[in-house]
Amino acid sequence: MSSQPGAVSPFRQPKAVWAVAFACVISFMGIGLVDPILPALASGLKASPSQVTLLFTSYLVVTAVAMLFTGFVSSRIGAKRTLVAGLAIIVVFSALAGASGSIGGIVGFRAGWGLGNALFIATSLAVIVGSASGGFAGAIILYETALGIGIAIGPLLGGELGGISWRGPFFGVAVLMAIALVATVVLVAPTPKPQRKQSIVEPLKALRHRGLLTMGLTALLYNWGFFTVLGYAPFPMHLGTHQLGYVFTGWGVLVAFFAVFGAPWLQAKLGIAKALYLNLALFALDILAIAVYTDHKTGLIVAVIVSGAFIGINNTITTQAVMTVSPVERPTASAAYGFVRFIGGGLAPFAAGKLAEHYDVHVPFYLGAAAVAVAIGVLSTGHSLLADAERNQRADAASHGGEDAEEDRLTEQAEAEDVGSSS
Repeated sequence: MSSQPGAVSPFRQPKAVWAVAFACVISFMGIGLVDPILPALASGLKASPSQVTLLFTSYLVVTAVAMLFTGFVSSRIGAKRTLVAGLAIIVVFSALAGASGSIGGIVGFRAGWGLGNALFIATSLAVIVGSASGGFAGAIILYETALGIGIAIGPLLGGELGGISWRGPFFGVAVLMAIALVATVVLVAPTPKPQRKQSIVEPLKALRHRGLLTMGLTALLYNWGFFTVLGYAPFPMHLGTHQLGYVFTGWGVLVAFFAVFGAPWLQAKLGIAKALYLNLALFALDILAIAVYTDHKTGLIVAVIVSGAFIGINNTITTQAVMTVSPVERPTASAAYGFVRFIGGGLAPFAAGKLAEHYDVHVPFYLGAAAVAVAIGVLSTGHSLLADAERNQRADAASHGGEDAEEDRLTEQAEAEDVGSSS
């Protein structure tokens, strides 16, 4: 059994961290914001489900490839300018997607959106980890909290705006990201350029490390199941835009809750490796239930909502493990890991649509369940490396715990001296 890494509250942070976290909330809203309008897009633009799922494919595949360039860019212009550039690109391309009149145009503009998303995601995680108080584990929990809140709110807002017009969610993202852009410009202090400029090939070279490659391949398979559910499940539900928004809001609430509370508890009880094995096994069984009950609306909806719990747990534990499983610098590790995992997330929804068209609606989910099951086998090949990652997390938590205890002691001493002098 493993002890819980870190007991310091992750919510005592400087304002710059909160500004980036707020921008993360808005950014992650974009993941689920379009989910409720997928059937409406197919109907309104006379497109097949597989064509509509290209919105995920273009977005995530471009995000994956662009991840390789994030370190190259940020090491030359600094983290803040990279954040601002990513947010600005998202604002422009989300607005263009909303103004588009064809499914091809939207897919193309979502690709541009993915470029901005890559610059923002990789850099925001590095900024939060580098600037947050309370240690590495606390920073990851804060990042996953932002992710969970964004994912939870996104479908609700998407359902409401999509009920007015399918263009509404795209324009909604543009407005919200513009707000996040202003907050980042105002609240995040200018960051110096790193002393060492990173090359484009460094993330690819980082994948030579067995632990990082193992985690990346595991995440690729896991994301195949995740984005099969997220990108294709709205079609067999046969629900209206508002109803789909409510379903995926329930799903997002579970993602947020279990990312913040469930993941630390499970890791404390079982350790990284056993917690991930159990969670992936339960997620595979849940996707299998989706495959079996695809034609039964109630069973399908319940299974989709429940999947949020497993996704939330996996996101938090895996992100922490990736950052400590190898000696690679954290921004490089994040870029390498993101490149591999987003490939799976990008290809899965399109493959799901094609499989459903050529076979039946159950097959995509059977494949998704199988992919997550295979991920367990891949992860087991790096079992000893996960134990090393856990020791690194405990060491980080212990060092920051000591620093915070000393800070609290000095604060209490200063307050006591103030009371004494005033009396």
